[in-house]
Amino acid sequence: MKIDIKSNTRSINEKIKKNFEKNKDNIFKVKKNIEKKLKNFFDWVKGAELVELEKCDTSDDPVRPELSNDFRTSYGRKIFGVKYQGEIHAVMCFAFTNEIPKTVNELDNLSKDAFLQSANRDQNVGKIAIAYTVWSKKKGGGKLIVKEVYKMIKKSNHLNRLVTLSPLTEMARKFHLRNGAVELQVNEETQNFEYKVIK
Repeated sequence: MKIDIKSNTRSINEKIKKNFEKNKDNIFKVKKNIEKKLKNFFDWVKGAELVELEKCDTSDDPVRPELSNDFRTSYGRKIFGVKYQGEIHAVMCFAFTNEIPKTVNELDNLSKDAFLQSANRDQNVGKIAIAYTVWSKKKGGGKLIVKEVYKMIKKSNHLNRLVTLSPLTEMARKFHLRNGAVELQVNEETQNFEYKVIK
């Protein structure tokens, strides 16, 4: 039995054309919706800025809600947020140290030590920025705050490393690896990732 390829091709093309005509309005609506979402996303990314915060709502923090604002702002520690149209869309908290901590207690002690050393020298606290929590309230906020913080550290005259003190979860691991970090070490309760700072 001989198959008529031209006839079959024509028949398939006609079916595709009919289906397209029938669903044309839906296809264009979906396309417009995708374009609108992309435009909104890029508008907010372009208009967002990194700001230092005096405090944050610690109950929003999915990683370390037990840490008070006093902890987050004492001994040279800082809270940064990505701000857009007057709202904070992502938050990252830092401690500045000269060594890499494996626990929150170590983070506390090492950042106190770096702070006291800097008080006797040049007021520049620590060489390593330790990001110990990050969260986002808007899609893309987590990635954006990592990028903005990276730029800030790159411009710094005393910070030369950006390292995390992350919870021991697969979600934290995937987030940091996807955003360009490398795994430094896996500890008993935490894991450390590093965003290589090239100056």
